[in-house]
Amino acid sequence: MVNRELIEVFSEIAREKNVERSELGTIIEELFLHLVERERGDASNCSVIVNLDKGEFEIYVEKTIVGDIEDPVMEITLDEISNLDPELAEEMEIGESYIEIIDPSIFGRRMIHLAKQFFAQKLQDVEKKYIYEDYANRVGEIIIGTVHQVQRDNTFVNIEHAELRMPRNEQIKTERYRRGDAIRAVIKSVEITSRGPDILISRSDNHFLFKLFEMEVPEIEDGVIEIRAIARHPGERAKIIVQSHDRRIDPVGACVGMRGSRIQAIVRELNNEKIDIINYSEKSEILVSRALSPAKPLDLYIDDDRKYCIAIFDDDELEFAIGRGGVNINLAANVTEYRIDAFGKNEYERKNVEQGKLLADMPSMPARAVKPLAESGITTVSELLNSDEEKLLEIKGIAATTLEKIYDAVQSFVEENQKEIVEEDEPEKSDSEEYENLSEGIESKANDSLSTDTDADKLEKVES
Repeated sequence: MVNRELIEVFSEIAREKNVERSELGTIIEELFLHLVERERGDASNCSVIVNLDKGEFEIYVEKTIVGDIEDPVMEITLDEISNLDPELAEEMEIGESYIEIIDPSIFGRRMIHLAKQFFAQKLQDVEKKYIYEDYANRVGEIIIGTVHQVQRDNTFVNIEHAELRMPRNEQIKTERYRRGDAIRAVIKSVEITSRGPDILISRSDNHFLFKLFEMEVPEIEDGVIEIRAIARHPGERAKIIVQSHDRRIDPVGACVGMRGSRIQAIVRELNNEKIDIINYSEKSEILVSRALSPAKPLDLYIDDDRKYCIAIFDDDELEFAIGRGGVNINLAANVTEYRIDAFGKNEYERKNVEQGKLLADMPSMPARAVKPLAESGITTVSELLNSDEEKLLEIKGIAATTLEKIYDAVQSFVEENQKEIVEEDEPEKSDSEEYENLSEGIESKANDSLSTDTDADKLEKVES
């Protein structure tokens, strides 16, 4: 009767913890083996049989029959067996094994507290195992939970018995969370630790935006529209390239929805993050031009092999094209996988003229250096800056001191051009800053020199 009551108590606790019956049987076996070990010091010769259906369990101890006992845990005498079962003792001999049944009541009240602790710990371990297995199979899914705790570096979200962690770098910076808030995020990773499963969720990850579009746009879920690439500055702006595999369906229109209903739902979820939807094109110039939206470039010079592009804008629109903090142009570069440098029209023309300047025409250029450089095919500022410093020093007649004077001459030329720039408005101030950067680059002989070629096939490295 006591056994049945114990089983019922354990079963009730297990049901509350959503523990399967098979796991419960294993836990009960481990529990009583643990109690036997605490009581007798060794449980290697013990076994526990649990029958949950009947509400019964039995504890067996296998002992060896001996004449004189040296280890009471592992051995027993025939006299002791006679006291327990006289008829059986007559049939047994020394050296044989005897199975003793242990009454759970021998553990006494002092073991009850220990049993409760052990059972509770095992249930927690099983529960953590279930949580890990469940969420490990759901990586990439969107979940909805309740904010449980907000710390400096992490926000903890609860879903039933599971606790999920959202680090600061996975949060949208413009959002503030409070205890009890409902929150939606994507499961990014699940790892097992000594403290249990560490379930990492994110609202700033690109995949979160992908899943939101998949939820709101049935054509994406059905595979009619494909999301080719996503780039985000979480909470501020995002760019997404979409492609339709059905000519009858406009991918941008499908993502926007009737009167913007679909895109508005996503924007609201992302705390008013602006989203630019870009229709995919196999032509790189069209794709890059669309990616730079809402700015419209006047010209694009593209090197497809190097995945590099120079975008020319009206001087008044240059700042708009770059975006606050460079967000717009950086997102365009990330989503297209092209490195993009933006220039104002006048700025780019001045740089081309400057880079095409003949070294021989510079007043402060060392005269003895012009001929050796020309014989090596270096006659302009661009050719000089695009040449490796070590190779320049290999030219006969070009020593380290001479090369330093050459760079100083080029820098002086650039500085003189800077003085001629009239700063009438902010875009022109930006042009001046670009010249300052160029001047610094010449002084340090970095590899961010500008090219004079504007032909797409001969385009050299240009830094904005």
